[in-house]
Amino acid sequence: MPSPPESSSATGAARPAGRENLTRFAWLSIGAAVLTIVLKFAAYLLTGSVGLLSDAAESIVNLVAAFVALIALHVAAQPADEDHQFGHSKAEYFSAAVEGVMIFVAAVFILWSSVQRFFAPEPLENVGVGLGVSVAASVVNGLVALVLMRAGRTHRSITLVADGKHLLTDVWTSAGVVVGVLLVSLTGWLRLDPIIAFLVGCNIIWTGWHLVRESVDGLMDHAPSAECQADINRIIEEVSSPDVHIHGVRARVAGHENHVAMHVLVPGSWTVQRGHDVLEDIEARFRDTFAHITIDTHLEPIEDPRSYE
Repeated sequence: MPSPPESSSATGAARPAGRENLTRFAWLSIGAAVLTIVLKFAAYLLTGSVGLLSDAAESIVNLVAAFVALIALHVAAQPADEDHQFGHSKAEYFSAAVEGVMIFVAAVFILWSSVQRFFAPEPLENVGVGLGVSVAASVVNGLVALVLMRAGRTHRSITLVADGKHLLTDVWTSAGVVVGVLLVSLTGWLRLDPIIAFLVGCNIIWTGWHLVRESVDGLMDHAPSAECQADINRIIEEVSSPDVHIHGVRARVAGHENHVAMHVLVPGSWTVQRGHDVLEDIEARFRDTFAHITIDTHLEPIEDPRSYE
């Protein structure tokens, strides 16, 4: 007997296809990370600033995170298979979680280095050239961050959004470090450099905490955004009628994929074909609204009390 098509099942479930491959954005992030590591470590070697060293250490985290994102995006792009029948979209949450943990590791290194330098301050050298190199690295990070965040929101990729936010945080971190080094140069207060580095480390910990929390929330099948839920309710209102009642609606997000399940109640006297046509219409409306969605619909007779239990 031939297998039924994968687009829908007897109960109206639609299986998702593979998503667009977004690994090109991960390669962009990798290239930016390598370039900024070289520039920021050059700035540190020129100046001897522990603040700039902390900034360079975060760029190493960016590189590791970019490679993890590359793997996660490759896995998430794979279509559903026999072992992963709901697809691979949740792979992106692991990427964001790993990035969050790596941020914590970088923060510990930064905090430790800043405390050591605070008790043993050292003069800074070649401040002008070093800061110029650091600013150039920040410009690269800023441009790549904007590209990643825009692509992440367009393709609903938590990996790209997390990577972009991390790079944008790196830009603000670098700005703080540059201001701190300038103030050290102007005031001669050497301990200001490790104090700035310590504050940078605290800020990085805050960013890592948010990434880990968002990843855990995603793995726990959280509900869609308020905007998505408003679209779901709008579609339900459009298809509802005295003969078509919908209840038991549940929705969750898995990476870039939305999952919606519902019970559709129709008169028991309707033919199977007529009820099936209603399900097909409902599914089509959802697919027209959401780029990546899996729909599970269950047909029930509206007169049967068990349909409401």
